Amino acid sequence: MKIRQIISFILLLFSAGAMADEYPTIAPTATYITKDGEEENPAKSGSAPLQAIFKANPENVGLYSATYEWRFYHNDMQGDPYLTRYEENTEYTFTKAGGHYIVCYATFIHGNDTIAYTKEYWETEGQPLTCTVSQSRLEMPNAFSPNGDDINDVYRAKSNYQSITEFHAYIFNRWGQKLYEWTDPAGGWDGKYNGHDVKQGVYYVLVKAKGADGIHYNIKKDVNLLRGFTTPGSNNY
Repeated sequence: MKIRQIISFILLLFSAGAMADEYPTIAPTATYITKDGEEENPAKSGSAPLQAIFKANPENVGLYSATYEWRFYHNDMQGDPYLTRYEENTEYTFTKAGGHYIVCYATFIHGNDTIAYTKEYWETEGQPLTCTVSQSRLEMPNAFSPNGDDINDVYRAKSNYQSITEFHAYIFNRWGQKLYEWTDPAGGWDGKYNGHDVKQGVYYVLVKAKGADGIHYNIKKDVNLLRGFTTPGSNNY
């Protein structure tokens, strides 16, 4: 056998041995859907509702059969998980305030050979994915000025709101007639009724909302509509 053939044969044997030494692995990741796009982050903090995509990312599975078990814990990893999912990849929207810990149990079986990433692995080697949902906050301003200058033209929740999972707001005139309603804290009232500007004056807002921390908001207050008013400030009057 020529030297070149011998070298090729040795390299082939070495390659086969290296492949035989490979075994299935996982590398769980979390990707969050934010207003700025997708963000992959193993330790995310944010406001509810917070949507996430979890992937096990298995490698070297080969002839192994695989099973997956995603476990979600709240505040710590003691006791039973509050949610279990049996799939390689899963999606979840966090709506409860506090810390969340997420792990992926994975088991690979081929004949009598079993590779498992379960309790012992996550207690000694694995690093859980974490998600921290902030406490809720919701405030409504006292006034707005829908005059077309693109400053405070829409009456909406103050921009520092966070972790609001339910929201419903109503605008009434002084006679109790409902003029407008909306169900997203990012939305708001433009000072119109049936497509026409309402008069400058005092109106009334009623907001019923719920936070990720279980707090219920029942806000009732006057709203000053100031059409002739201009300011370089924000909508937080």
